[in-house]
Amino acid sequence: MNIRNIAIIAHVDHGKTSLVDKIIHATQVFRDNQETGELIMDNNDLERERGITILSKNISVIYNGTKINVIDTPGHADFGGEVERVLKMADGVLLLVDAFEGPMPQTRFVLQKALALGLRPIVVINKVDKPNCRPDEVHDKVFDLFFQLDATEDQLNFPTLYGSAKQGWYNTSLTQTENINPLLDAVLQYVPEPAVSEGTVQMQITSLDYSSFLGRIAVGRVARGVIKEGQNIQLCKLDGSLVRGKVKELYVFEGMGKKKVTEVKAGDICAVVGIEDFQIGETIADYENPEALPVIAIDEPTMNMQFSINNSPFFGREGKFVTSRNLRDRLYKELEKNLALRVKDTDDADKFLVYGRGILHLSVLVETMRREGYELTIGQPQVITKEINGQKCEPFENLVVDVPDEFASKVINLVTMRKGEMLIMESKGTMQHLEFDMPSRGLIGLRSQMLTATAGEAVMAHNFSEYKPWKGAIPGRNNGVLIAKQGGTSTGYSIDKLQDRGSFFIDPGEEVYAGQILAEHIKPGDLSVNVIEGKKLTNMRSSGTDGAANIAPKIQLSLEECMEYIQQDECIECTPQSIRIRKIYLDENERNKYSKTMKA
Repeated sequence: MNIRNIAIIAHVDHGKTSLVDKIIHATQVFRDNQETGELIMDNNDLERERGITILSKNISVIYNGTKINVIDTPGHADFGGEVERVLKMADGVLLLVDAFEGPMPQTRFVLQKALALGLRPIVVINKVDKPNCRPDEVHDKVFDLFFQLDATEDQLNFPTLYGSAKQGWYNTSLTQTENINPLLDAVLQYVPEPAVSEGTVQMQITSLDYSSFLGRIAVGRVARGVIKEGQNIQLCKLDGSLVRGKVKELYVFEGMGKKKVTEVKAGDICAVVGIEDFQIGETIADYENPEALPVIAIDEPTMNMQFSINNSPFFGREGKFVTSRNLRDRLYKELEKNLALRVKDTDDADKFLVYGRGILHLSVLVETMRREGYELTIGQPQVITKEINGQKCEPFENLVVDVPDEFASKVINLVTMRKGEMLIMESKGTMQHLEFDMPSRGLIGLRSQMLTATAGEAVMAHNFSEYKPWKGAIPGRNNGVLIAKQGGTSTGYSIDKLQDRGSFFIDPGEEVYAGQILAEHIKPGDLSVNVIEGKKLTNMRSSGTDGAANIAPKIQLSLEECMEYIQQDECIECTPQSIRIRKIYLDENERNKYSKTMKA
């Protein structure tokens, strides 16, 4: 059977997963009357809640007698590690671009990787049903982007399709058709068949699956030869050593699931059961004369955070896994499949440094661990600095903001305060398109400030560009916080009296401990307050109404907002049911000592 391997790449929210849905429906993977719902591929709870793809997944469909392996990739720069490794399985890419927004920073990042691997692109201009869309202009922008990224003559001669995944049609022109068949025809026409070289078996492991029944499963594309069930093989490890193994079972992807087979020929994507202790990037090779494929190069992390055990007075109340051994095992297990992550042990056995691509990358890990029953404390995210030619350098990012005209000046002001430099400013209808070059440090905490300043209208995207010389100090949070003086249950009476001092993160009746951060102060500088004082009752009937009735609702911060909010002397306590912000030193005297040493 003929095979085509394609990856779908795009900026976040340009419609990749919706397109995969339409491909699944068009090729009748499901029965006509079967309930499938939306975003079929985003089957993980976190992905459904956030509406983004986090893990890349693959399915296969049959169209006109040809098997098409479709790989859905994440669109967020923080999950670039996922994209880099799965592109090795593809021969062509569908580059999806929004008909209004045009190419965005993540489009550029992923496209650069795809072009460098020599993959054949097909450009799909999506969402042409949007009001004020500009498909022709976007097509020219995409061509310019290809040219900037040094595409070959062949890659520059890309076919373009227009359509809307939501309405379920694609065509080579802007005329609406009945279905997405023109897109599938283009895949068969323009994506080359997998190149197969003669020789002994070679397969690079680019992804892994897990089954409680079969254990760890290696997923990859057979680069050469034929892999058979029961075959003896050698595993070429990353350190150059060889480990003998045997293929117990073989599966190929069929529809949304897998089908057991006895052999898989070169060019197809398959799952191998029975190999122990493998890592992503290693090669399954011939038993007699093993040859390894070049290892996948992954970009380095740009940010780190300290993970430690939960040592607050409330530890062990909600979580199942609370010890440092549990935490260490879980972090090292994550390294097996999360290629862009690094973990380092520190001098303190209870603390670990975790390196990632950005705040979202690290927060998804923390959120996953919380849901699995772990309790942990995480510190403020820090960028990773390097010394290049004797000069201290830090990571810089390319930031793109689309914002209505009237808010453009506020956005420029916010970014320049954080050492950003404007590169491009152009109008798109009533919107302004702004591009900046700024240090990664300046992005921490910027999103919430920008949304407040632009009444929620700004659309922000960024991705890592390069390391440049250190830019100097960047202003942090302006306001201080209100800290609990002692532990107990907060009362409406106390919170009501303190409302003019700040905006609260807790409701009356919540349990608090000394050193927990309760509210944002209206002024700079921290303040210790008592929120557990009750109303003194007398036998006189109160003539006024009770003050607790008009307390403002608490500010509910998400995990990412907490990570962007905290300062150097603060941390976040994460348990399966709660997220609390606290000072690292809970005792007030210790905090004062620490702040004196910091000033000194």
